[in-house]
Amino acid sequence: MSELTTVARPYAKAAFDFAVEQSAIAKWQEMLNFAAEVSKNETIHQLSTGAMAADKLADLYINVCGDSLDEHGQNLVKVLAENKRLTALPEISALFDLLKADYEKEVEVSVTSAAELTEAQQSELSTSLEKRLARKVKLICNVDPALVAGLVVKAGDTVIDGSVKSKLNRLADALQA
Repeated sequence: MSELTTVARPYAKAAFDFAVEQSAIAKWQEMLNFAAEVSKNETIHQLSTGAMAADKLADLYINVCGDSLDEHGQNLVKVLAENKRLTALPEISALFDLLKADYEKEVEVSVTSAAELTEAQQSELSTSLEKRLARKVKLICNVDPALVAGLVVKAGDTVIDGSVKSKLNRLADALQA
């Protein structure tokens, strides 16, 4: 997977830079997401990894994508086909999404709590996290009764574990030491 990320990164970066230059980030995100879904199709995937000529494979992708790809999106597909990189489209799309989120100063935050959070709690948490992370926050809330009480907040590499379960585990470790 890391090799695929390494292959996809320059394409995602180039597509993102072009999208920013053209003020068409949302359009490019749509195109890449659609093309990535096409490449996940089993038949298309087999053709992409087979011995089909690059121009015929690019034409196939472009025909299947139809109006979902503009002229520039079609050019990207042609370049990917020539370089035998069409199978990297899902990773290119995912990296593009990350670049967009970073550009727009947004972050997805996973919040796991012992009980369902109310709208007021979610709003307060969102506001606090926006101040701490200096980004717009999109909360993804989950419930795990095993936490007993409290929250576990994950934003990228940052983890804030305020659950009673982890506090009890730390106390148990301290008592055994």
